[in-house]
Amino acid sequence: MVNRFLSRFGDVIAVLHSKLSAGERYDQWKKIKENKVKIVIGARSAIFAPIQNIGIIIIDEEHDTSYKSDTTPRYNAKDIAKYLAKTNDIPLVLGSATPDVCTFENAKNGEIELLKLTKRANESSLPSIEIVDLRQELANGNHSMISKRLYEEIETNLKNKKQTILFLNRRGFSTFVMCRECGFTAKCRRCNVSLTYHAEDAKLKCHYCGYESKNLHVCPVCNSKNIKYFGTGTEKLEEQIKKNFPQATTIRMDIDTVTKKNSHEDILNKFTNENIDILIGTQMVVKGHHFPNVTLVGVIAADGSLNIEDYRANERTFQILVQVAGRAGRGKEKGRVIIQTYNPENLCIEYSKKQDYEMFFNTEIALRKQLKYPPLCDIIMLGISSKNEEQVKNMANKFYSLLHKNIKKYSVPIELFMPVPAPISKIKNRYRWRIIGKCKLNSKVIDIVNKTLEEYYSWGNKETRIVADINPNSMM
Repeated sequence: MVNRFLSRFGDVIAVLHSKLSAGERYDQWKKIKENKVKIVIGARSAIFAPIQNIGIIIIDEEHDTSYKSDTTPRYNAKDIAKYLAKTNDIPLVLGSATPDVCTFENAKNGEIELLKLTKRANESSLPSIEIVDLRQELANGNHSMISKRLYEEIETNLKNKKQTILFLNRRGFSTFVMCRECGFTAKCRRCNVSLTYHAEDAKLKCHYCGYESKNLHVCPVCNSKNIKYFGTGTEKLEEQIKKNFPQATTIRMDIDTVTKKNSHEDILNKFTNENIDILIGTQMVVKGHHFPNVTLVGVIAADGSLNIEDYRANERTFQILVQVAGRAGRGKEKGRVIIQTYNPENLCIEYSKKQDYEMFFNTEIALRKQLKYPPLCDIIMLGISSKNEEQVKNMANKFYSLLHKNIKKYSVPIELFMPVPAPISKIKNRYRWRIIGKCKLNSKVIDIVNKTLEEYYSWGNKETRIVADINPNSMM
């Protein structure tokens, strides 16, 4: 993005993001404050840049969940952008090929103006998308993660000296490690999740708190050596590709390979400039990149985001499939996309094949109207956590009773659900419960939640934390 703007506007650009050092961030901030730049490009926190004479705000890929902060202070950059646009009387542009359902509903209702781009850049055509049923692959005796059809397409691309992107939204080698004798599964000591095996440094890692331990060779419960690795991550996929296509050059892009400064940029430049055959990656590879020589995209497992406990599972799956498909055929040659799935009849997968957002939206909004989910209402999630398992349960029930009493007392229209353990019941040694409320957010609702929180904290219990999150990114 920065390179594109520099090539058009020259050195009148400031950049703000978390990978900058404190000194670099200060220099950029000072340039903006002293009005020495005309354009500020950045991630979520760039919305707070001290621009003196703001003229327009553009939020690219507005559907992306990273615009909302999941840590304190919990803010949504889109909400702040709307406030800034309104107070400065300037336009706000929300851009996306797969808009957030709530944003598109606002456009349909006339609350915001809908502007459609009906053609791709450079007049290139949309890629052709083919769905491969992995159940059929298993029935035919193919137990590898690469279907016969995708294998043939990769082979064709290699012969034609064209590039390929393989997308798998799970990093590591195997998603969990289990003893086949007694059923023991390696879990994190601090979180109630399985550890992921990373072959590169032969360690088991927790993707929630960062805990690491040595790889298992002997079961700590029954001393069996019958240890089995289950599931597939980008490391395992890379190994499989090297085995199947030894003549091909590959590069991997996930959190594990972009830890160093500028490594993200280095990988992308290497893939483009050295014409590497295959790029393997997580959702990092779908973020608006322009690779003219990429004519094939393979989605290894489209079902990963379908089976999460979240009402937006279909929306997230559709968005990511259409976005990753958009990396193919951006040059002169038509692109091809192979989507591998165990659920080929799922509507969001069928609609992603047609690349028809409006068809998907009409189905999704009808479902949400029936089930009363956003944008038809707002969700308030109250997360209660403590290091003591019994205490968090008691406090969750006490807070629920207090909030329920206040809702009735002040006649606030909130549909409140009983407290339950969170789907991931422990993270970083803290046990987690949650209370969910559905409502139309207004000042009365906010006041009653704040009043209840104040009453709760007046009890003096500092061990138990409560966090109120409006329309949270994750329901986990």
